[in-house]
Amino acid sequence: MLGNFTYCNPTKLHFGENSLEMLKDELSHYGKNILLTYGGGSIKKTGLYDEIVKILKDCKKNITELPGVMPNPTVEKLYEGAKLARESEADLILAVGGGSVCDYSKAVSVSAYCNEDPWEKYYLKMEDVDNKIIPVGCVLTMVGTGSEMNGGAVITNHKAKLKIGHVFGENVYPKFAILNPKLTYTLPKYQMVAGFFDIMNHITEQYFSGTDDSTSDYLMEGLMKSLIHSSEIAVNDPENYEARSNIMWIATWALNTFVAMGKSTDWMVHMIGQSVGAYTDATHGMTLAAVALPYYRYILPYGTEKFKRFAINVWNVNPEGKNDEQIALEGLSAMESWMKKLGLVMNITDLGATPDMIDGIADGTFLLDGGYKQLTRDEVVEILKQCL
Repeated sequence: MLGNFTYCNPTKLHFGENSLEMLKDELSHYGKNILLTYGGGSIKKTGLYDEIVKILKDCKKNITELPGVMPNPTVEKLYEGAKLARESEADLILAVGGGSVCDYSKAVSVSAYCNEDPWEKYYLKMEDVDNKIIPVGCVLTMVGTGSEMNGGAVITNHKAKLKIGHVFGENVYPKFAILNPKLTYTLPKYQMVAGFFDIMNHITEQYFSGTDDSTSDYLMEGLMKSLIHSSEIAVNDPENYEARSNIMWIATWALNTFVAMGKSTDWMVHMIGQSVGAYTDATHGMTLAAVALPYYRYILPYGTEKFKRFAINVWNVNPEGKNDEQIALEGLSAMESWMKKLGLVMNITDLGATPDMIDGIADGTFLLDGGYKQLTRDEVVEILKQCL
């Protein structure tokens, strides 16, 4: 393990098929005014909305609803939510949905009492929060982002063609999260498998950094092997509780900062994928799937030893009679086969991207260090061409 670090995660998790029963206890810690955020209304079809409203009313809470949170929350929706949260004097924002609803709720929590334009302050200037924060709680219905136990909040600005994530500090983390694997059963296959790859990519973007002997890498290898195993079961049997519960737990630990300890981390797949999303409004996990392999094949020569380890320890590649590069490439081929088996989108053309968008997508890609090679803008262009 390298470096010095401090680890703290203040989010309390309630996990299991009876976990919603804990909502009443959590609500007792907050005032009467609840801002209930959710997406397109699927929670009403499943009956979850009625269950939650009943709990809120039984707890004598005043409910203000904020529906219609889209898969890629927009800056306009952020302004709407911030205004409503402030006017309703919300004591708690209760996010019911997937990662986008959780992300959005955290963005609203820091924006409601912000005296500046929150888009400019938090997403362009990347400044810290210096105003009142409304606490957030989550009831998760989709897995992938890990947003239920981290400070991430991604917002899209279509006019500026930018999709930006701000990772806030522990003061913005959800105070509690309710994780019932059964609530994920009704998710359409497309969204389900997109979430599976989001989980995998969260792990690989932390794994493919550093060359030291790191305990975090061993933890990530175990998480990836468990994800591969359970995802293949879930694709064929979406209501397999064991598989879906494992995946839900993996998703949380993939991005609650735990496995990032002692790592430099490499988030370029997310940077490129999010810029693709700004142009196409495509499902987040699919944008990652469409750009991941071209990116990893591009940087493989700079981190061959780790890619070799990935092939052997995660994908069980037999190294006999092969050089390091052959082993490493075989590992990426094994990941590609797994991705195709799940039904993931493998290129950005299928997401709506066109060759004339390449320059704009590259311009909107934040260039980060931390991985085996820091890219230039021209290299991003070359990788994007391989993603078409």
